[in-house]
Amino acid sequence: MARSLFSTQTPSTPWHLWLVGILALLWNGMGAMDYLLTQTRNSEYMAQFSQEQLAFFYGFPSWVVAAWAIAVWGGVLGAILLLMRRRLAIGVFLISLLAMVLTTVHNYLMVDGMAVIGDPFSLGFTATIFVVALLLYLYSKRLGQQGRLR
Repeated sequence: MARSLFSTQTPSTPWHLWLVGILALLWNGMGAMDYLLTQTRNSEYMAQFSQEQLAFFYGFPSWVVAAWAIAVWGGVLGAILLLMRRRLAIGVFLISLLAMVLTTVHNYLMVDGMAVIGDPFSLGFTATIFVVALLLYLYSKRLGQQGRLR
C-alpha cells in the first residue's frame, strides 16, 4: 500500500505484527528473567549449574555484563516498540543483536565457554537466540520499509 508524501496515516496493522510482537516480548522476557536471576545470583535458579559454570557466569568482565544487559533489555524494548508500531524498534533490535554478538564472541571465542557449558544444546540454543534476534531485526526493518511503523 503506497502512502502519499503528505499523508500522516500509517497503513493498517497486519495481524502478524501482533503475533510476532507478543511472541518477541515473551521470548525476550525469558531472556530478561535469565539475566536478572543470574545477575542477582538467585540460588534456586543457579542451582541448575555446576560450580565451574557458576564461576564462568560470575567471572564475566563488566563489558560483557553490559553487552548482555543491552542485548536482553534491547530485545524487550524492541518488542514493546514493535507492538507500539514505532520505527525506533528497528534500531533497538539492531543494537540488541550487535550486543548479543559481542557476548557470544566473548563467551565462545575469547574464552572457551563451550568447554565450561559442556553440551551441544547450549551452543544450539545460543544459535537460536542469534537467529531470532536477526529475524526480529529484519522483520521490523521490513515493516519500516513498508511504512507500517511510524
